[in-house]
Amino acid sequence: MKVLNDTRTAFARELGPELRRPAGLLFTMLLPLLFLALFAPLLSDTRSLGGETGSPWQWFVPGMLVLLALSATSGAGSYLLNEMTSGSFERMLVTPLNRAAMLVGRALKEVVILLAQALLVLTLLLPTDWPIHPLGALAGLALLTVFGIGAGTLSFTLALHCRKQQTLFYGLQQVIFFPLLLLSGVLLPITKTSAPTWLYALSRVNPATYVVEAERALFDDKFAETGVLYGILAATAVAVVGVVAGIRSMRNASG
Repeated sequence: MKVLNDTRTAFARELGPELRRPAGLLFTMLLPLLFLALFAPLLSDTRSLGGETGSPWQWFVPGMLVLLALSATSGAGSYLLNEMTSGSFERMLVTPLNRAAMLVGRALKEVVILLAQALLVLTLLLPTDWPIHPLGALAGLALLTVFGIGAGTLSFTLALHCRKQQTLFYGLQQVIFFPLLLLSGVLLPITKTSAPTWLYALSRVNPATYVVEAERALFDDKFAETGVLYGILAATAVAVVGVVAGIRSMRNASG
């Protein structure tokens, strides 16, 4: 119970400032709208990628949600670095809050904002020709939550290890983020027929690839596809590695 209470406390501490800064929160909510506005005019010739629905939103939107998850949560460690610079992180370390709860609470804040972005996108697409299946959408958002927690906690872990060389965090974050993004098939599906052999092979060792494929299947209401299982395993593996590594780094952090 203490861990749950501490997680709730850490989550409230992280989310509170966001709610008190509506301008920043509004900008965050506008980000997915920019993707829709700038990419929607380019989707008219991509209906063949929409599967049985024939809608380009079927492959674009699930991929865009994973893109948002990667871009938002992978940079979450920068907020932690700012707290280290100001000294507020050290003050948190000397409180009786459970350190694992501090980490999970921070990650949950990032995920809540991510889910708000996703729900906004889905709401705006209700009038379109893309059939949104409620159960598939819920399952897709649940998978996105697991993956977001993993990516967020890994970002925090990287920040904790780079606390004495903060510029190293930003360099490594970009070096890791862009290959994960470009090799996941978020913007264009990477298949055996559409990509060189070496590029396809690299995409298959990228956990984000399986999450993207699972999201597309779930939003198409295809729960029985093998890709869904692989996506769940990949997202769970990222979450487990991120949480375990993050908790160990938090416990080793000194105030």
